[in-house]
Amino acid sequence: MDKITTALLTEFSKEFGITTLDEAKRFEQFATYLTVRRHYSETAFEPDELIVGNATGIDAIAVIVNNNLVTDVDTINELLAINGFIDATFVFVQADRGAGFSTAKTGQFGFGVKDFFGEGKLKRNEEVTNAAALMTAIFDLAGKFKKGNPACYLYYVTTGKWSGEADLQARADAEINDLKNTGNFRQVEFHFVGADNIQKLYNQAKNAIQREFLFPQRTVIQDIANVKEAHLGYMGAKEFLGLVCDDEGEIVKSLFYENVRDWYGYNQINEEMRTTLKSENKDRFVLMNNGITIIAKSLATTGHKFTMGDFQVVNGCQTSHVLRDNIDLLTDAVRIPVRIICTPDEAVMESIITATNRQTEVSQDQFFALNPFAKKLEAYFRSFEGDKQLYYERRAHQYDSQDIPRNRIVGHQNLVRAVGAMFLGEPHRTTRNYRALADQIGKNFFSETDRTEPYYVAAFAAYQLESLFRAKYLPGKYKAGRHHILLAARLLMDKEKLPPMNSADMRKRAEAMIESVWEDPNSILVKAATIVNEVADENWQRDHIRTQPITDGIYAKFGRKRGVA
Repeated sequence: MDKITTALLTEFSKEFGITTLDEAKRFEQFATYLTVRRHYSETAFEPDELIVGNATGIDAIAVIVNNNLVTDVDTINELLAINGFIDATFVFVQADRGAGFSTAKTGQFGFGVKDFFGEGKLKRNEEVTNAAALMTAIFDLAGKFKKGNPACYLYYVTTGKWSGEADLQARADAEINDLKNTGNFRQVEFHFVGADNIQKLYNQAKNAIQREFLFPQRTVIQDIANVKEAHLGYMGAKEFLGLVCDDEGEIVKSLFYENVRDWYGYNQINEEMRTTLKSENKDRFVLMNNGITIIAKSLATTGHKFTMGDFQVVNGCQTSHVLRDNIDLLTDAVRIPVRIICTPDEAVMESIITATNRQTEVSQDQFFALNPFAKKLEAYFRSFEGDKQLYYERRAHQYDSQDIPRNRIVGHQNLVRAVGAMFLGEPHRTTRNYRALADQIGKNFFSETDRTEPYYVAAFAAYQLESLFRAKYLPGKYKAGRHHILLAARLLMDKEKLPPMNSADMRKRAEAMIESVWEDPNSILVKAATIVNEVADENWQRDHIRTQPITDGIYAKFGRKRGVA
């Protein structure tokens, strides 16, 4: 392994708290994180959750449905109920620390993927079996593929140099054609990822993206409070795609704020955009489109040349995807309206994001990141020091450009799940019916008057539990019941019925729990895991453990009946 890749792997391992694993296992997670993140960047995710143990020639499998990483069939059905359609992407990873690519391994990898979608003749372990169950559930809903059939991506990652060897590419093309000929996929791609691409993907995942471009047709908007610069104008569609696409020409999802970056497919409005691009009147596109809004934290201009860094496209996701999808139709006559706003001021950014998102169909709970209570939680988490400090990520990717250990960053959805498990007593809803849990935001929890202490308790306990999994102090199979373990841990610390989340008594009791999880978290969590193991009768299968009877059984162990708290 070359020195640069070694250094990046070491940095990644520290950030994800996996330094104790051997190099091969760490490289698997490293390769999985970098490749899957190209297709999924909604929230932080744990790459070890996707590892399947080199079964059937595959090291990792990610199943993405409607921009959500899914791990159980119930979530797929829930997403269908919410969105009314299924948009699926399958990502397969083979990670090899070797210094070169192998034709034989390319074929083995491709055969493993074909077998995954086919008759399943190869012997499958539990992880592959679970992923295959998700795949079957998705194809059973083929009538709901409004955006087209699923996409399939294969990544063969090594530390060698990819030079486009003809025999390797020919073998990959054969695997691609076999998958395409099934008629099951709208898109199939096979990528060889060598050391150079590893470095590019890591920089893209780790650092704020910077772009240079020309923007001559513009007007400077002056004298706006707390705004360094603002420019209003238009640019060529091809020039714009250079801002939002990576070196392979794919849309960089992380550039789109989470509330608007989902691509809706060809609904009526998007179909009208495509029709315009196909017509003789494509030059009218600039007059018919609402335009793109970009917020940047850094912007340097020299004449018409712009250098922009740490930016987000906060409005224009649909336009971006239509242009990318129809790139062959673009000519110099196709232009789009563009607003570029440079400001480091969070309040200004949030007001623009809110205003632009209000123009699209967005559910109310997605705006929680802009809620005063979310800001209060962020400040409270950061008020602790050293090993006690956590970072609440109320907005996706807000810490990407900061030197912060990834395992100490608490994503919003993960916090909702942890608090829902520990303080609402609903661990069975955290994955299988997350929407029912999220619908309580602003009602039973995450209200403006709530105390911040219980949220920190839940986050810190979840952080310590993940540390136990990483260090192998708890079996990996227990992960399926992690939220039930959190409930049992809370009952070990305080088994009495809890007061309202906004009460002084809740603050007092949560502070006592904080002291407990600081003093001896491992003991509490191991005891909690033992309790769940007894209740589950040592059966940690997802369909068994993630159920209300297991929740009821945990309460019964403490002489309680399930209810709020």
